[in-house]
Amino acid sequence: MIELLRVAEMYRADAAAIASGVPGIDLMERAGAGIAQAILARWTRRPVAVLCGPGNNGGDGFVVARLLAERGWPVRLALLGAREALKGDAALAAKRWTGTAEALTPAALDGAGLIVDALFGAGLARPLEGEAAAVAETANLTGLPIVAVDVPSGVNGDTGRAEGPAVQATLTVTFFRRKPGHLLMPGRRLCGETQIVDIGISGDVLREIKPQGRANEPAAFARDFPWPATEGHKYARGHAVVVSGGPAATGAAKLAARAALRIGAGLVTVAAPPDSIPALAGTLQSVMTRPVQGAPGLATMLADRRLNAILLGPGNGVSPLTRQRVLAALATGRGVVLDADAISAFAGDTAELFAAIKGPCVLTPHDGEFARLFDASGDRLTRTLAAAAKSGAVVVLKGPDTVIAAPDGRYAINANAPPSLATAGSGDVLAGLIAGLLAQGMAAFEAASAGVWLHGAAAAAFGHGLIAEDLPDLVPAALRALLASQPSATLAP
Repeated sequence: MIELLRVAEMYRADAAAIASGVPGIDLMERAGAGIAQAILARWTRRPVAVLCGPGNNGGDGFVVARLLAERGWPVRLALLGAREALKGDAALAAKRWTGTAEALTPAALDGAGLIVDALFGAGLARPLEGEAAAVAETANLTGLPIVAVDVPSGVNGDTGRAEGPAVQATLTVTFFRRKPGHLLMPGRRLCGETQIVDIGISGDVLREIKPQGRANEPAAFARDFPWPATEGHKYARGHAVVVSGGPAATGAAKLAARAALRIGAGLVTVAAPPDSIPALAGTLQSVMTRPVQGAPGLATMLADRRLNAILLGPGNGVSPLTRQRVLAALATGRGVVLDADAISAFAGDTAELFAAIKGPCVLTPHDGEFARLFDASGDRLTRTLAAAAKSGAVVVLKGPDTVIAAPDGRYAINANAPPSLATAGSGDVLAGLIAGLLAQGMAAFEAASAGVWLHGAAAAAFGHGLIAEDLPDLVPAALRALLASQPSATLAP
């Protein structure tokens, strides 16, 4: 279930199920049953406060309350608004609840041992206010386990944003497919654990909806991964070029080159000014080096079409020379990864860069670098998609919730990156991983997605104390984990 549905797309999925003959109240009953089952599987019987809103999210809450009460749980239900004001399926669910529905106030939480948050779902596009805000804040202060229906109240399902108070859930139960807000920060943190419940919507509706988003998990890219062929050889696995700066800034190139080699590129060459070669050659036993003088020297080197992926930026410096090198690389039409200084060098003059992007290109900015090229206002997903469309490149906006966006509107949201990746040089390794996959013929969007996931998996397996030098040597274990997730994939003997 890697597809991500925006709120409007989920409404379409619900409507399609109803149009196919599934009554809306049946979907609500199944949702409530899934939530109740998740609660019964995790907690022993205890007093529960079910907080219901005025819409269908509240209707789900009425079903949960009824089912838990039938299992002998003491249930206290509090409703925002009047019971008689409920409409449609929510009104039907409320009629099936024979208990009382008190007014929603913080006092409704008194004596509870567990809270069910069914106030507002993913479609809420305004801050919580009034009693809803007060109850959300009080619920968070209780320290009790909180189970959120669909998303924690206060979280926007499309953006993950919380513009005001929001519930901090222990468990979030959503339906059919996740939404971007389940993976984007702070939504992912506020959701706690997220569980998807099948409520009887057929997966066939996805063919009609054609969602553009996916969770960046192995199922999203593993079938496109360039595993070594039995009769393969190093020349068939591509030749990546990492462009280095001066002798005082060779560390970034070394990290990127080792990453490109570890991810499977057949050959890797570091192209550097002549005075940088001694600092590189002594420490890169498996990586070749080549002296190049300025942008003309790089262009001459890249005339060799066997050099099929080029990485520029790490340690290059923000200078006219870096700009010229970038333009020389893009002119080849081959796979190019632009990171760090190669991005910042075009601050204030993006038109030249974007016009030069003709072939596969991946930009890997962090938030500061992103703001030098693109409009950084708005939510994280929308601005990354806009940046990809404007630049013609795949854009990887790095962070705890890295967003990968393609010019055609596809996007992936990554959720496996541990906080230990916030260390100097880890971005150089990521850029090297993506370049190594481009060298092996992987398409830009899939290469970026796979590189980001493997980067996170490698770091997560190491744990605390990680430094960037550790990452390339952690890639083989991450590759084994990826391979194990796809039993049909095979490695050469």
